Amino acid sequence: MNEQALIDLFLKVAKIDALSGNEKPIADFIKSFLENYNYKVIEDNSNKYSNSNSGNLICNIGDGGNFILLSHMDTARSTKQLEPLVLDDRITSNGNTVLGVDNRVGVSVILNLLEKIAKENIPVKDFTVAFTTCEETTLLGSKNLGVNGNIKMGFVLDSAFRPGTFINSASGAMGFEVKIIGKATHSALAPEKGVNAIEVAAKAISKIKQGKIDSDTTVNIGTIRGGSAVNVIPEQVEINGEVRSFKTDKIKIFVENIKNSFETEAEKLSAKVIFKSDWDFMPYTVHEKDEVFLLTSNILKKARLNPKPVTSLSGSDANSLNGMGIKAVNLGIGAQNPHSNDEFVLLEDIYKTAEVVLELVKLN
Repeated sequence: MNEQALIDLFLKVAKIDALSGNEKPIADFIKSFLENYNYKVIEDNSNKYSNSNSGNLICNIGDGGNFILLSHMDTARSTKQLEPLVLDDRITSNGNTVLGVDNRVGVSVILNLLEKIAKENIPVKDFTVAFTTCEETTLLGSKNLGVNGNIKMGFVLDSAFRPGTFINSASGAMGFEVKIIGKATHSALAPEKGVNAIEVAAKAISKIKQGKIDSDTTVNIGTIRGGSAVNVIPEQVEINGEVRSFKTDKIKIFVENIKNSFETEAEKLSAKVIFKSDWDFMPYTVHEKDEVFLLTSNILKKARLNPKPVTSLSGSDANSLNGMGIKAVNLGIGAQNPHSNDEFVLLEDIYKTAEVVLELVKLN
């Protein structure tokens, strides 16, 4: 492995500023990079649904095979002002921005793999590569990924766990939106004639347990917006939240209970409630006897790692793939402390991730 070439490539892609919905800068880089090695890159039409300025990028090696390697192109925060530091054992930013490890580690490892295959004429299996949009916000890139029907397995390079660990089971999440409509009046001259939407929201929220409900369920109300002025009884409040669990039935029950809480308190004060909910992503579990689980364990052993399957309450493109009927796992790539200015990747982890993906695709 040309370790310096891999590091240089990571530093190059990390500096490309491409937030969710604005993936075109890194998509253009990826297309140019791969076309330089005579790979054909296809851009799908997922941007019609994701509202990104780019579709997902798809590259078939051979006939595309029956498995896919995938990383997302967007970062959660800007890397525009990134000043990376390559230390003895790791790469970090200077502390003023994110490093972009999530998911520029995955992107650079896959690009490095395809470069190595082309330069060294390495015999490999047929497989598909994809770079997705909007993973950090909606998963609408991977939810609308235009891959062929022969893909049966997926390997997502997007976990903060170190190489060897892989996520074989992840929670689902259902988002909900509540709009409470009351009646505005002057808060001093005629408060009794108004219907206070904030009061309704406060009473309902006080009855909703939040945080970690049990070992596999969380509830969170994340945003509240309402009111117009300090001397006006607030007419409207909008609330957004989510419920996560590994069990779809449990999520549905909690969301229904939350809906009932808002409707009950609204009825008491003669307010109106408009409640909407929808799946952000479905939960998944890949079992020990599934082919992708067995192959993952075997490849990690070949890379001299101890396979460690784990569960996660976090969603990823692996949720989307499993939702499409493609059994997929999320591989640990060592993208540590994601979304913070303390992001880093150990040099040994980025090297080992490159070794893992090479073992995955090369002919035995």
